Amino acid sequence: MSEKLQKVLARAGVGSRREMERVIAEGRVSVNGEVAQLGARVGEGDVLRVDGNQIKFSTAESIPCRVLIYNKPEGEICSRSDPDHDKTVFDRLPRLNGGRWIAVGRLDINTSGLLLFTTDGELANRLMHPSHEVEREYAARVFGEVTDGIVQKLRMGVQLEDGPAKFTKVSRQGGEGLNRWYHVTLSEGRNREVRRMWEAVDCTVSRLTRIRYGQLRLPRNLPLGGWAELETKEINYLRQMVKMRPIEMRKEVARNNKVERIKANRIRKAVRKAEIRRSKKP
Repeated sequence: MSEKLQKVLARAGVGSRREMERVIAEGRVSVNGEVAQLGARVGEGDVLRVDGNQIKFSTAESIPCRVLIYNKPEGEICSRSDPDHDKTVFDRLPRLNGGRWIAVGRLDINTSGLLLFTTDGELANRLMHPSHEVEREYAARVFGEVTDGIVQKLRMGVQLEDGPAKFTKVSRQGGEGLNRWYHVTLSEGRNREVRRMWEAVDCTVSRLTRIRYGQLRLPRNLPLGGWAELETKEINYLRQMVKMRPIEMRKEVARNNKVERIKANRIRKAVRKAEIRRSKKP
């Protein structure tokens, strides 16, 4: 069995399929030591390199599409490694025998909450593409005087250094004095966008948690640092949203812990193991 080269690279998490087509056209991809051409097909046993770096890949049949929902704590970065930080979101995830976990977007180091991971690079790239406008909801504790006029301004749009931005919804959630909670919704994923929008109206976000991605909500019984695997119907909801074909139930997915039946003890044990691994890092 063989597949188109750009599809294999996208699933491996190198970039979107369209980006891979451009990279191939620029002569930056090789297959078995030969510069690849658009339209090339590859299969198991072929050696792929992008800019001279070998890319590990697996066939579509060998890697089930899996998605994890993770409750990110503050203080973790969304990179696999960083010399300035020793805590990454990948430390606590279950180990894979083949493939790797790919983060769907990012949350900054001071933001907590819902973060998705998948084994399917193409799914991750499509979900992150701005054209799909996946709605995200955040709970923000805001310090400052927030009048009805400011709320209306945030809904109509404020000017940021990288262009205009607006919340599709803003709702008050309680609090006292100048520290109050708000739920805000937007369909973009620009760097620190929620914080920068509040700063544009002279307010400061002291706590920020993502609580919803599309129709997927952060489970209330999922502790900080805990993960759970999505059901097939939830995975297919994500795939349908970005115009990908649905998957069938697979045994590898069926055996894993699901959001509906989260076992808190198992999750806490995984969290403790991750902390032990971190403590042993040089």
